[in-house]
Amino acid sequence: MAYEEPTQFGHDGLLDHVDARTNLAGSNKMEILLFNLGSDEKFGINVFKVKEVCAAGKITRTPNMPEGVDGIVSLRGHVMPVVNLASFMRIDDPEQHQTMMVAEYNQHILGFLVKEVDRIIRVDWDKVRATEGMLSDKAALITAITEMDDGSLISILDVEQILSNAFGEAIVGNVERIESAHDLCVFFADDSMVARRKIAEVLDKMGVKHISTNNGHEAWERLKSMADSAHGNGGSLRDQFQVILTDAEMPEMDGYVLTQHIKSDHRFDGIPVVMHSSLSSDANRAMGKRVGVDYYVPKFDSMILSTTLRPLLT
Repeated sequence: MAYEEPTQFGHDGLLDHVDARTNLAGSNKMEILLFNLGSDEKFGINVFKVKEVCAAGKITRTPNMPEGVDGIVSLRGHVMPVVNLASFMRIDDPEQHQTMMVAEYNQHILGFLVKEVDRIIRVDWDKVRATEGMLSDKAALITAITEMDDGSLISILDVEQILSNAFGEAIVGNVERIESAHDLCVFFADDSMVARRKIAEVLDKMGVKHISTNNGHEAWERLKSMADSAHGNGGSLRDQFQVILTDAEMPEMDGYVLTQHIKSDHRFDGIPVVMHSSLSSDANRAMGKRVGVDYYVPKFDSMILSTTLRPLLT
């Protein structure tokens, strides 16, 4: 079965099982918070991104807000932008949405307005499929889909793409080039098109070659093939790439299971694994450490990423 007994919310709106989620490391499972936006469609977001679900309260309109951003709200000392997800998904609903999912993303706090939240389900990553190539006006804002036992589909939001559309992509600064970098290469896996583009931009500025894949399963198949080829030729994988960079949450196989596979195969000995994720909490770092991640880098800060990679490449 793809789904297990759902976990309910606590009385105060806080997710009441945060610490228990570290047990998901290496299980190739994720927990999705289901919600709706006033249509028949069902949407989901990774629970790890959600800090709290509450009433939106008073939203203050401010000038020059991007389209789809309703304003700002103050919640327990945090002043955060409020993103109207129905507007972003082009869903017409005359009702004013007042339920807010408070999310931590890339070390920033923001609110997502929704009509209502439903429940949390646990799903196997290998039951989650990427949407690249899907013909839909919403496809660019959905990173993956999964099917529930009753046959209904859940669209998992691409939060990186939504925030990129709302606030613009992160700017890659003056990343210093590595001298004699022409023989250096980073292998990386990320399901977000935005993230792949920014990672490639950082590596290009460093003068480092790169090999990219779209999820953990694709990455592992490619890595095994490269390892088989190197072994057959009597060569070393380190001659092909020096670092593996992986996202945490990806369709089909997440970064935790990918790391486990890499660390259990002696052919990858000496090649560090860097986890690059928008899930920046201590719990996520602990999950990474548990499966053998060597370094954990929060998305998306080009200087932190390049500073972490540089000593591993030189």
